[in-house]
Amino acid sequence: MKKIFMAMCALVLTLSAQAQEAVKAQQVKYTVKGVSKENGKMVYLEDRLTSKPVDSTLVAKGKFTFKGQADKDAIFAITFDKDDWRSWRTLFFNDGKPVSVNMNDSTLKGSPLNERLSYYNIEVLGKPSYYYPEHQYEMVKKMFEEERETLLPAALIVEGQRAFGTEGLTGILEEKPIYAEHPYVKQYEEWLKRLATATVVVTSGKTEEQKAADREAKNAFIGQQFTDFEMADTLGTMHKLSEYVGNGHWLFVDFWASWCGPCRAEMPNVVAAYEKYHAKGLEIVGVSLDGQKEPWVKAIAKLNMPWVHLSELKAWESLITKVYKINAIPDNLLIDPQGKIVARNLREEALHEKLKEVLGE
Repeated sequence: MKKIFMAMCALVLTLSAQAQEAVKAQQVKYTVKGVSKENGKMVYLEDRLTSKPVDSTLVAKGKFTFKGQADKDAIFAITFDKDDWRSWRTLFFNDGKPVSVNMNDSTLKGSPLNERLSYYNIEVLGKPSYYYPEHQYEMVKKMFEEERETLLPAALIVEGQRAFGTEGLTGILEEKPIYAEHPYVKQYEEWLKRLATATVVVTSGKTEEQKAADREAKNAFIGQQFTDFEMADTLGTMHKLSEYVGNGHWLFVDFWASWCGPCRAEMPNVVAAYEKYHAKGLEIVGVSLDGQKEPWVKAIAKLNMPWVHLSELKAWESLITKVYKINAIPDNLLIDPQGKIVARNLREEALHEKLKEVLGE
């Protein structure tokens, strides 16, 4: 069953290529003229479906230009930092209409659709956060309702999921609004399905009694003192979990792996939680079920995970899977300052709600 689950996780990592192959879109020309005070700095044109640059150029004398051809209605982003998902991105659809962008204030001029997207992009993501104030949630909901007959919500589908919740967004997409057929939406919808079914896949061959026993075993850890273990960090230095427990800190132990698609999809949410609550006393220790060092280290850098990372590099043979009865990832533990496990498998908004409860707004 673990092999099946690992194969499923690997499959998620190929969704971008599958989405592109499945939709043979019409090719149209794009022309982007921009201004910026960042003279001499490299600026990138990024395809949101693949999260990879399709073009790049230097800002010269306060200006830059992109010209080329790409899939019609592809979602593009203009950014100065292609490797940091937290850096600002000015979004637009490749609808064949010329685009003018001011990188000094993130404003954009183009087709009516792209100008509306620019407005929502700034209003909703002007202060990037994965835990929006209520008025931003309401703005996203309003946009999804008013733009049902356009592609605009496709560009902010991640924000839609956080405003409506996974179940709510799934219900909206089942009503088949125009944007539901966009490749970027299809890709994100597949990620949500994998997240929802990850545990089901790994337990699908078990009897109901065995599944109940698994749930009971995991829940039994809640309320108990943590069990210590020792592993090496990325430099090979050994550390005990107990090094990070206590001292007034709440500790989030995140079980993941670089090959696990659902883990990677959830990671921006974990990073956002760290950024919001680290100053309030949250620490994170990432425990990887990778089997090889290189992809593990690369994923840490790619996903911008600025906390302690440990691994035995033994994949599912890692001792930790037996210590905490881990049979599916992502999985996690929340440990209080006294070393007691208070919650497990916190994901999406549940993670933020619990941290808000114990650490405050």
